[in-house]
Amino acid sequence: HPRLVRVLVEQGQRMIHCSNLFYHPFQGQLARRLAELSGMARVFFTNSGTEAIEAALKIARAYARSQGHADKSLILAMKNAFHGRTFGALSITAQEKYQAPFRPLVPDVQIIEEFSAAALERSFSQRVCALVCEPIQGEAGVIPLPKEFLEAARALCDRYDALLILDEIQCGMGRTGKYFAFEHTRIRPDLVTLAKSLAAGYPLGAVLGNTRVAASLRPGEHGTTFGGGPLACRLALEVLDVIDTEGLLARVEALGGHLLEGLGALARRHATIGEIRGLGLMIGVELGVAARDTVERLLRRGFICNVAHDTTLRLLPPFVITRAEIDDFLRALDTVLGEIEAAELVPEAKQGA
Repeated sequence: HPRLVRVLVEQGQRMIHCSNLFYHPFQGQLARRLAELSGMARVFFTNSGTEAIEAALKIARAYARSQGHADKSLILAMKNAFHGRTFGALSITAQEKYQAPFRPLVPDVQIIEEFSAAALERSFSQRVCALVCEPIQGEAGVIPLPKEFLEAARALCDRYDALLILDEIQCGMGRTGKYFAFEHTRIRPDLVTLAKSLAAGYPLGAVLGNTRVAASLRPGEHGTTFGGGPLACRLALEVLDVIDTEGLLARVEALGGHLLEGLGALARRHATIGEIRGLGLMIGVELGVAARDTVERLLRRGFICNVAHDTTLRLLPPFVITRAEIDDFLRALDTVLGEIEAAELVPEAKQGA
């Protein structure tokens, strides 16, 4: 994007990094923008999403301690979640393929196996300091958590004085047509984590916290060398300006609707397609055993997609994709599914539905 390239060159010629003992204006400006957009009170910057999760977990433990609860250390997370690959984040990433090579992991973590208010109720106790979840699970196959589940989560966190941490590293920053996926619900979290597109691919993550948790960490209890540097923060400010001035949130909503409509039409013609899920330009299409073959065939036609959770075609197109490009993709997917079905590579209809 020409505006991002301009900022990258200008700031790169001025200052890329400085010690966090010194003030630079872009960090404060970015923190204010993110706080205003999210309704949060404080922002801590990191280099990546997994570091943002680590910071959020430390804040949760620190908050419990600040309230006089030294034994309130249990962290709840969801089945099939993905939060990162460092030890704390990995410990709440409830997928065997990621955890198995690195056990034993961080203790005092409990996984909730179903997305229901009853399952939440059974899992909570006075020992719980936080519940961590993705409003839309990306790695699990684009699974939006039910609004009733998130509302129950908020109520239980309030009842037990635990923190609700929402991981918006993949689904945030406009991906669903709103800056934050939680805006599609009536709840507000205590902590939100961001990264990935925050600085248009330049390494930057963030933890956003409300007034309830703002004073949980004392000076020196957490820190970063490179997080929130001048180049990263100036790029992120430009990203927010581009999203705003180019009307990208409305664009994401409109083009996401067009893509969903096209996928729905394909589902009526192809028995391979099962459930279609998602919001905005974050969409999952259940293809069962045909998912990997579909991705490989699409790649040969110039379309980069990936498989999530073995059976789901995950679609995360750029915000600047055009309607014509979406139509090209839909035609290619139509052709690919036709080839697979004609070759009888799908043993049963609706695999993975």
